[in-house]
Amino acid sequence: MDFLQYTVENQVAFLTINRPPANALSSGLIKEISAFLDEVEANNEIRVIVIHGEGKFFSAGADIKEFTTVTSGEEFSRVAAAGQKVFEKLENFPKPVIAAIHGAALGGGLELAMSCHIRLVTENAKLGLPELQLGLVPGFAGTQRLPRFVGPAKAAEMLFTSEPITGNEAAQLGLANKAYSEGELLPKAKEMAFKIAKKSPIALKTAIELLRYTKHDGFYKGVEEEAAAFGSVFVTEDAKEGIGAFIEKREPVFKGK
Repeated sequence: MDFLQYTVENQVAFLTINRPPANALSSGLIKEISAFLDEVEANNEIRVIVIHGEGKFFSAGADIKEFTTVTSGEEFSRVAAAGQKVFEKLENFPKPVIAAIHGAALGGGLELAMSCHIRLVTENAKLGLPELQLGLVPGFAGTQRLPRFVGPAKAAEMLFTSEPITGNEAAQLGLANKAYSEGELLPKAKEMAFKIAKKSPIALKTAIELLRYTKHDGFYKGVEEEAAAFGSVFVTEDAKEGIGAFIEKREPVFKGK
């Protein structure tokens, strides 16, 4: 794998995202996550997974520069659907997955984290979905998962303003399970993972399967609609302006076209 490495300790796989400088989620990285899950699913020596990021960030978002290579709204919708499929696979994975988040989990990075079963954060980490700042909307089921954790009103605020929340706020709202200091994050993630790994794999798998029933049919319909909207918004002039402004490091000027 080019962007992922993992080690195993006490039946816990520690998966590291390593794509400098911001661990942006390229299509290649998302495919590697899927391949990793396939690789470890049947490995009985791995009972829990901890995902974290190398460097300053968990993941600061999708690879915006890669967006400039997409030529049509239909293709953009397919990109969204492919990412959604991998993240749904992660959420339904039969082994518990813990996201250990430091620095930032933004855009696709937060969508990845929300697909994990448990989220541990540093107190000052930044979590948000800033896609509207680019004239876009989230595409990896962020519009459907975020309200489940923080409620519709707070989700609307985070989406509309593009302002992130801190790790402390995320823990208070229920988006994160616990917030720790920078130095505590990985030791605490290890401690929790080792505790979970001692449980019966059969019971853990069954518990994960039962948790699926908390997702109503509207969630899956919303995910489909999000992928379609991801493509239709992408071809607007505002989206081109937003992506261009991001790359040029300037404030976008949206015209509603």
